[in-house]
Amino acid sequence: MKKYFGTDGIRGVANLELTPMLAYKVAKAGAYVFEKKYGHTPIVFIGKDTRISGDLIESAMVAGFLSYGAKVKLLGVLPTPAVAYLTKKENADVGVVISASHNSYEFNGIKFFSNKGMKISDELEEEIEEIMDSEKIDKLNVINEHVGTCENSNELSSEYINYIVDNLKNDIKQNMIADFCVAIDTANGATFEMARKIYDKLGINYKILNNNPNGTNINKDCGSTHLESLQEFVVKNKCNLGIAYDGDGDRCLAVDEFGNVVDGDIMLSIFSSYLKENGKLNKDTLVATVMSNLGVNKYAEKNCIGFVQTKVGDRYVLEEMLKNGYNLGGEQSGHIIFLDYNPTGDGIVTSLMLIQVLLEKRQTLSQLKQSIDIYPQVLINAKVSNSKKYEYKNDKAICDAIEKIEKEFLGNGRVLIRASGTEPLIRVMIEGEDINYITQKAKGVASLIEEKLN
Repeated sequence: MKKYFGTDGIRGVANLELTPMLAYKVAKAGAYVFEKKYGHTPIVFIGKDTRISGDLIESAMVAGFLSYGAKVKLLGVLPTPAVAYLTKKENADVGVVISASHNSYEFNGIKFFSNKGMKISDELEEEIEEIMDSEKIDKLNVINEHVGTCENSNELSSEYINYIVDNLKNDIKQNMIADFCVAIDTANGATFEMARKIYDKLGINYKILNNNPNGTNINKDCGSTHLESLQEFVVKNKCNLGIAYDGDGDRCLAVDEFGNVVDGDIMLSIFSSYLKENGKLNKDTLVATVMSNLGVNKYAEKNCIGFVQTKVGDRYVLEEMLKNGYNLGGEQSGHIIFLDYNPTGDGIVTSLMLIQVLLEKRQTLSQLKQSIDIYPQVLINAKVSNSKKYEYKNDKAICDAIEKIEKEFLGNGRVLIRASGTEPLIRVMIEGEDINYITQKAKGVASLIEEKLN
């Protein structure tokens, strides 16, 4: 099991858990591992979000990379998918994003991307960790002319902007409707400038909010984790829809014209039908995780769309897509991968695709989502002993309780139990048609798990 990297990179409170020394070591070890992998001193791109600690972590990582001779280019504040795209397009060896995504400002994180614009493998993360914790880390120094170099490359952001605009401008502009207006919440995060520039170039009328980052207001009562202000804004200003990005811009959620939330599951359903209708859904199949709502599965069946589920985490969705040639996948959180555009979740692309569908079909978002029946879903965390959190699979009483509930559903509900990868918790998720019933059952299973595994 990995020590530093979780399911989405390294994350912790900046300067307390994610210290400059840790950032220095992971960069230095990373430079060594990638040099060994590629056979030459790596070229590294670094982007970040708007957190006050971004400069601190960035400076420490630059020092670590340069101490082993890497060539570093600083991209400035950019969404995660832009860093991934530029890493691949500009033939860099490594992309680094300094961000804690949807977490509050005191947290920060580190994510590595390969030269193909994808998150690096578990194996590479484990190799980096091994070097970080070995005596070897202190000996990985270069001197004289071999010391690395660093330069600012903020201008590269225009390459990503032009790529998105060039690919989507025709469909959006030719179907544009007078008075069509989108509300955009950038969460005071990494999309605060780029979203505005892209929407301007596409000629989309928009109203923007929460786009004045000050280092400490990222995700604060805004963005994809706090939709209340956007919901109110959309209704009050009579917008056609609202879009909320998260702090690093790799995902988004939407709000319909009445202020109702449209999550990743609903968007995936809409996109799968749209792409299939246009002959663009590879193998007529959608990829999602086991956390996706049962309603998506039912929708896929009804519309003759294949439905494949993976472990939780966008990297596992992408793995399945690459392995079997699928081009659409994602998560309930709004982390959606359009593989024809980018091999990572992209909030701006997702939002523009949603706008494109609405304009082309001449429908409102509330009308589009009517064909998808989303089942009520309850998630309860059971606190357990960390050493026992994987033993639920072998406990007869727990297995019997789960089996009994599933039989009662008769195919119209399900139970999902999974251990947290980072905390001493087991997550109990139950979905079905009756919210009161599934809440009662979820609490019962969580209590049984706590009783048995503590």
